[in-house]
Amino acid sequence: MKRIITIVGARPQFIKAAMLSRAILFNEAFEEHIIHTGQHYDENMSKIFFSQINAVKPTWQLHCGNTSHGEMTGRMLIDIEKILIDNKPDYVVVYGDTNSTLAGALAACKLHIPVVHIEAGLRSFNKKMPEEINRILTDNVSSILCCPTKTAVKNLNNENIYKGVFHVGDIMYDAALYFGKVAEEKSNIIDTLNLKEKQFRLCTVHRAENTDNIERLTGIISALNEMSTSEMPLVFPVHPRTKICIKKYPQLDKLLNNKNILTIEPLGFLDMVMLEKKADMILTDSGGIQKEAYFHRTPCITLREETEWVETVDAGWNIIAGYKTEKILESINKVNPQKEIEEYGKGDTANKILELL
Repeated sequence: MKRIITIVGARPQFIKAAMLSRAILFNEAFEEHIIHTGQHYDENMSKIFFSQINAVKPTWQLHCGNTSHGEMTGRMLIDIEKILIDNKPDYVVVYGDTNSTLAGALAACKLHIPVVHIEAGLRSFNKKMPEEINRILTDNVSSILCCPTKTAVKNLNNENIYKGVFHVGDIMYDAALYFGKVAEEKSNIIDTLNLKEKQFRLCTVHRAENTDNIERLTGIISALNEMSTSEMPLVFPVHPRTKICIKKYPQLDKLLNNKNILTIEPLGFLDMVMLEKKADMILTDSGGIQKEAYFHRTPCITLREETEWVETVDAGWNIIAGYKTEKILESINKVNPQKEIEEYGKGDTANKILELL
């Protein structure tokens, strides 16, 4: 039996890990244990992690969040290394591009434990993003690189990484198919917010490049203010970082004081899935939500200058709008979905990864 230790720490990783864990439960060739680094940890998210998505309970709960990038990564590296030395797994599985991803990959490779990187090969080509550094470094120390797209494979080949590279599809598509059905059964957020299907828009803003820059944040919120109408209201779950930044500037609070903008607290996963499915359009600076928008066949406006998910743009489901008010408003009428994206797979990515292992 192959022993896997999976390392997660941020909310999107919980969802992805849940899909691989489900596949492992039906495969007697593997045993899995999970390290939760505590990069994102609060009581609400913990409840969601265990109840809403039926995830495997972590064997080890670390507390390495709420500090600087360097200190966080260092503390994770120390704690993860101790666990790996004591337990000697056959593989360490990491997801995406967080500090937890990098710390887990570094700890494992220095102990000569094969690293499996799920969502390998993604590139924004913007090294000012901490996530981009984490991706590049993790890919360079991984033994098995599970790419969600053909573009990701090409990115790795362009960096002379060929060995152990596989196009397996996107594990978030597995999750979208599974949890989309669960959300339909369990979420009542549409009724709670008194919304009508395809008659509202959804927005999320959380990246530091937007929240910590008054010009960018003003441009985005001004666009939200102008586009919101009684016929097409906008739902805006406000990220904690974004809330702090908005409170610093009274003019932003004033712009959001619009009866057609529903500013609400961050939501549980299933409620967010339901809003993504039923929205007329999604505006976001989140990489994951760009993809989820496509999975649920909801047009998307990306509030950044680049995206890792270029397929969504090429297929017409996504427009890169940036932060300027005029560009965002213009983009609303330009989204033109034209084709399906086959390379994300058929919702069987988790099983493909286990076949590789």
